[in-house]
Amino acid sequence: MEYHKLLAFCRSDLPYVMKLIRTAVEMESPTYARADIDRVARLFAREFRRHQGHVSILENATTGAAVVAEFWGGSRPAVQRNSRANRAKTASPKPVLLLGHHDTVWPKGTLARMPFRIHRGRAYGPGTLDMKSGIVIGLEAIRALQSLGVEPASPIRFFLNPEEETGSGAFRRVIEREARKARAVLVLEPAAAGGALKTARKGVGEFRLEVHGRSAHAGVNPAEGINAISELARQIIRIEKLSEPRRGLTVNVGTVEGGTRSNVVPEFARATVDVRIPKFDDQQRIEKAIFALKPVHAGAKLTIEGGINRPPLEPSMTAELFGKAQVAARNLGFELTGAASGGGSDGNFSAAMGIRTLDGLGGVGDGPHALHEHVIIRELPRRAALLAALLATL
Repeated sequence: MEYHKLLAFCRSDLPYVMKLIRTAVEMESPTYARADIDRVARLFAREFRRHQGHVSILENATTGAAVVAEFWGGSRPAVQRNSRANRAKTASPKPVLLLGHHDTVWPKGTLARMPFRIHRGRAYGPGTLDMKSGIVIGLEAIRALQSLGVEPASPIRFFLNPEEETGSGAFRRVIEREARKARAVLVLEPAAAGGALKTARKGVGEFRLEVHGRSAHAGVNPAEGINAISELARQIIRIEKLSEPRRGLTVNVGTVEGGTRSNVVPEFARATVDVRIPKFDDQQRIEKAIFALKPVHAGAKLTIEGGINRPPLEPSMTAELFGKAQVAARNLGFELTGAASGGGSDGNFSAAMGIRTLDGLGGVGDGPHALHEHVIIRELPRRAALLAALLATL
């Protein structure tokens, strides 16, 4: 492998990369905006086909389309229409799976106040870092290998998810099926600070609590009421006691709603709770503790929904691939570090299945989900060359 030629190609090809990133960013694609999601899916499907990718489109009436593309494999283009998001069939054995998503957290119209722009070597805009640049980096790695005539030992297979930002509910089973067929999974999510790969991720869960009490006049007959907010407050205190910040298990009560007026005993209250777990073994314990909660006030009714929707990505599942990535980086002339992340990704699913997984191979920058979201332009060629080198050796 002539690593210097990989990097030289990616540097010379930067105008293509920037043009495609800009085109993708200027196609706003908030989760569940089906028409917008489909538009971006078609953009990437077209680019994959232009580069000899065998493309399948998985249409979904709720989320919009997912995209599957295979390179150096034997599958044929197909379009499958199925609201349950069945997987695309493939004849290719044991590919390396590249995971990405083309939805963003940004609502339609964000471009008006947060347009794509380049300033001091950074490209700004909704979805630049998380994670449209990551998808383009994946394609650029393919272009680099093709330009040098390097054929990887394994087929390369993309899966682009249209609803990663909301938990991948419709496509989780599809992702797991794709991962089960793969020899390794590489996730094109943004890098950690300083370009570090994500060698561990916390598991993520959301729980929804609702309390039904009984309304009454707060001054005339308060004893006849059952205060739903008071009940919910006591449940929140119980849930917060499950937090173990020192080892990375955190509980955050993110929203609380309830009541109508200060002089009315509230009959209804609800809250949403975010839970992050560092270890797979934490899932059963946390879920059991939360679902076992019982009302404190007589007559109050408590309902709980939700759960851990992404298991953790533990270091044991990333160590081998991370070592290979470090070797590739050294051959390209730089050192690569690893870091843990409190956020989850679709790579959590594959790791929980025992599939070798490495995350954070996308762009380097800052501000995902924030108004200053950006990707550092000079890092794009190096990230694409790193991914290409890794793909060539797996």
